[in-house]
Amino acid sequence: MANDTLKLEAVSIALDGRALVDGLDLAIAPGECVTLMGPSGSGKSTLLAFVAGSLDPAFRARGRVLVGADDVTALAPERRRIGIQFQDDLLFPHLTVGGNLAFALDARVRGRAARRARIEAALAEADLAGFADRDPSTLSGGQRARVALMRTLLAEPRALLLDEPFNRLDAQLRDEVRRFVFDHAGERAIPMLLVTHDEADARAAGGRVLRIGPAGQVVD
Repeated sequence: MANDTLKLEAVSIALDGRALVDGLDLAIAPGECVTLMGPSGSGKSTLLAFVAGSLDPAFRARGRVLVGADDVTALAPERRRIGIQFQDDLLFPHLTVGGNLAFALDARVRGRAARRARIEAALAEADLAGFADRDPSTLSGGQRARVALMRTLLAEPRALLLDEPFNRLDAQLRDEVRRFVFDHAGERAIPMLLVTHDEADARAAGGRVLRIGPAGQVVD
């Protein structure tokens, strides 16, 4: 189980001289979800890309990203152990459901039986027992979203970024998937940073809500 705080220290991001984020300091405790809101183009997803380590070099950025006591600012994305969920579930269509989950398993989980057991346990936790050999294209939107989250959690992330992950789900399904995401990440004490346009997402997350202003200032 994770037990890290995600910290952003003096983070500023600009594009072509325009500030998108200006001097952000933020600490997200284990199991806490902080929601970041603002109009399109205000820099919300850009901030997530900076935290994840995938920011386009066209942007100018400074500041630090820490997970627990570790400064990960200079690390490649795959070494940060920061998971991210997008609007699209991004399941691999050429792999089975079980194959998608196996892709995320740590190499230290050795042996076919041990790996299969971890996959089956994750599917059972997602109320998808027996789905390992299914083609992802046969799943409903809610089932795909649950598989995508379990794949992320199997990689044992120390922090989780949520980039409007509920945006393409209908209203009823959004409620179901929100609860699933926040409950499962919270139980693992993973700090979460959620970007959304939807006030209902923020209410469901239940934590602090921050908003990006027109000059890149972040206020609560």
